[in-house]
Amino acid sequence: MSSTTHGPVARYTALARLLVRHRRADLLTGLGFDGFPRDDEDVPEGDEELAERFAADLEELGPTFVKLGQLLSTRFDLLPPAYTTALSRLQDDAEPVEFEVVREVVEAELGGDVSDLFGSFDPEPVGAASLGQVHLATLRNGREVAVKVQRPGIRDQAREDMETLARLAGLADRHTDVGRHFGFERLLAQFRRSLSGELDYRREARNLQRFHELTADYDLLMVPAPVPELSTSRVLTMDRVDGRKVTDVGPLGLLDLDTRPMVEQLFTCYLDAMLRHGFLHADPHPGNVLITDDGRLALLDLGMVSSIAPRLRDQVIKLLVALGDGDGEEAAAVLAGLGHPLPDFDAASFRSDVGHLVSEATSAGPDVQAGATLVQLSQISGRHGLRPPAEMSMVGKALLNLDHTTLHLDPDFDPAAAVRDSLGTLLRSGLTISPAGVMSAALEAKEFTANLPRRGNRILDALAEGELSIRVHAIDEERLHTVLHRVANRLTMGIVIAATVLGAAMMMRVRTDHQVLGYPTVAMVFFVFAVLGGVALSVWVLLTDRRVARERRQDPGG
Repeated sequence: MSSTTHGPVARYTALARLLVRHRRADLLTGLGFDGFPRDDEDVPEGDEELAERFAADLEELGPTFVKLGQLLSTRFDLLPPAYTTALSRLQDDAEPVEFEVVREVVEAELGGDVSDLFGSFDPEPVGAASLGQVHLATLRNGREVAVKVQRPGIRDQAREDMETLARLAGLADRHTDVGRHFGFERLLAQFRRSLSGELDYRREARNLQRFHELTADYDLLMVPAPVPELSTSRVLTMDRVDGRKVTDVGPLGLLDLDTRPMVEQLFTCYLDAMLRHGFLHADPHPGNVLITDDGRLALLDLGMVSSIAPRLRDQVIKLLVALGDGDGEEAAAVLAGLGHPLPDFDAASFRSDVGHLVSEATSAGPDVQAGATLVQLSQISGRHGLRPPAEMSMVGKALLNLDHTTLHLDPDFDPAAAVRDSLGTLLRSGLTISPAGVMSAALEAKEFTANLPRRGNRILDALAEGELSIRVHAIDEERLHTVLHRVANRLTMGIVIAATVLGAAMMMRVRTDHQVLGYPTVAMVFFVFAVLGGVALSVWVLLTDRRVARERRQDPGG
């Protein structure tokens, strides 16, 4: 990755150059912003050359924009397929930092000399990315570990880039139709959370520990455990994993391995983590999976991890069930309930296209993967003005990457059948209630039972005495009456003043012996009255509006 130029002016200039270069690209044509409606078969896939150039330009802008591109690669509802594909291939590589700089960071964070903290520490990194680099080391007790060290100054650079992007996103959302449609500020808020999480290695350590626990029951899977006492927000120490990337193992190498049990455990584990525990590793692509020397799959790089709320997990399971049953109406209803409809959302057309997609997926049988189908559903949602939750797109991205990994290991594996086989277990687990949930429900039932007789007696007594009343806070009638009264008064006074001015103007033609400044006295009196009345009305309106505004600020709920 090339070096980037720092400073607000330079960043604005670079971003302006990026926008000018891609202003006529097909980034937005997939959503119909050119004014012409499109059918599914007419939606452009995107120019691959332009998409690759856009990804390269983001890479030139530095690590913040590389991470932004990686996040955009999950937003299938926003970008054409060529762009999501190009952005998903963004490489987070960089020139390594000198060892003396790494030593200073490690010693400042861990509070001791490297030679005292570790038995050995290899000064040559085994990998260098834009946010940090990894060194191999051993602990004093001989335990082999990998130490991930964050680059100095990367947080300040990310903070400056985020401020620049926040200003541009605000301007776009307020002053452009595209900005209002996309919601750049909401997208940027999601990106800020993701980037801040990746810059805090303590969070990645927690993710490693959590996923290490979730894979404990799978003998063919492993996740490196962190070393908490040697981990901070800028330094992460974890178990060393020796092996080869899945992508580096060719078909001949896979013949020596029994990959079917590995694949089955990997798929089952990820579905269970996502849909039962709400733990979403959004980037399980083949480059983040190693085949260890002892014949297991090691899962690495848990920086991009998100949590899925229980309600969203239930809806995703319902959506997968609907896809398995070929029920397009139910799939459309689930998606519509999850998403945020924009003003141009066409519900009827959306249901029709979802039903068509589900029918095709059902007729294709095992050739269609769940991840690819969820991605297509996100694309249909975006085209019809329905913005799905960000986590929904990440689930689709995770399943798509998982499909690629499993199919590379075992081309005969059927991900769709694996999803169907896992749904029964997931549904049964969703019907169970945790001890905490049982306790909460019991307390609520106890309170309801204890208060029911007393409340019932009060209602019946009020009904018998004719004092039962129901209040509905739909419209504040008193305030509405006051507002209408004030409007009527202002309108009446305005009409009176206008009539006075008109009458005075007509009386100017009447000849009289009494004149003021050469004009009839009566007419001048009416003119003065109209002027004073107009001034009084203006002052009254101004003071009243200020008082009402002040009262609303003091009592916003009133």
